[in-house]
Amino acid sequence: MTLKKPGRRALGLTLILGALLLAPLAPARADEALPGQGITVQPLKSSLAEEAFQTLLVSKALEKLGYTVLPMKDLEPATEHLAIANGDATFTASHWQRLHADFYKNSGGDAKLARVGVYAEGAVQGYLIDKKTAEQHGITHLDQLKDPAIAKLFDADGDSKADLTGCNPGWGCELVIERHLSALNLRNHVTHQQGNYAALMADTMARFKDGKPILYYTWTPYWVSAVLRPGVDVVWLQVGAPGAQAPNAQIEATRLPNGRNYGFDADAQHIVANKAFIEKNPAATRLFAVMKLPIADINAQNQRMNDGANTQRDIERHAEGWIRAHQAQFDGWVQQALQSPSAP
Repeated sequence: MTLKKPGRRALGLTLILGALLLAPLAPARADEALPGQGITVQPLKSSLAEEAFQTLLVSKALEKLGYTVLPMKDLEPATEHLAIANGDATFTASHWQRLHADFYKNSGGDAKLARVGVYAEGAVQGYLIDKKTAEQHGITHLDQLKDPAIAKLFDADGDSKADLTGCNPGWGCELVIERHLSALNLRNHVTHQQGNYAALMADTMARFKDGKPILYYTWTPYWVSAVLRPGVDVVWLQVGAPGAQAPNAQIEATRLPNGRNYGFDADAQHIVANKAFIEKNPAATRLFAVMKLPIADINAQNQRMNDGANTQRDIERHAEGWIRAHQAQFDGWVQQALQSPSAP
């Protein structure tokens, strides 16, 4: 039996039906632009390398929305906030709500900046000493360093004053530490050692390994507390004198409901962006509002950097790995941003 070739009409219908069946697999039309198409974004972080991870996650999500994201630049917090307010940069993912409040206000506040969502909750900071020295000498409060015998325990340079590993100049914590030293009349008993924090902490840890007393400031999320473990290797100090009220309202305001006072409020990290950018970019604004990163995940990545995986390529790999491990969550952030009311 001989089969007839299909006529032109039948062949045409076949091609049309085939095209309809394949249509869902075709790429989006060129006119279905992503909301960030044609817009360039400049992220900032401080000189602290460990802030790169959380910044990269935001940058990669913005790229999914079509934004062109430039490599992050490093500025210290005060200048960082000012650059964003002036439109010289777009956002930072490491703004501490309380610690950086003055930087936010002095850069124009809500008129020029926007603090969006809560990116990471449960950030804590304060002063610690090694547990062995704390227990041997009954040290529980920073104020006890006014005792020359106690201060001399932490003297690393032979001047009989305690050496406190503190904050880089220009960091928010620098201002708080300086206020504490004045309010508690500790300036004649404590030297606030400043410079490169990572280098200072390397010296501090070397002293700890040698069995010598240590006194330092730190915060979480950061790798230090994974190496010097609070409650195991070191203990937190309270501010003020044991059993007495702190002589300064700014310090007293940080007292916790359980009566303990570490001199710093519990804090949260936010994404802070240029106000004009926020007003013109609802998809990015929605993204900033919904992104949430556990403190524990930042600590874990920071620890990997401290263990030696600290190159730019390593940090990129950490960010990509986090996204793969949390793909549904990451894609959900992007989808929520794409569904923002004013987004194309």
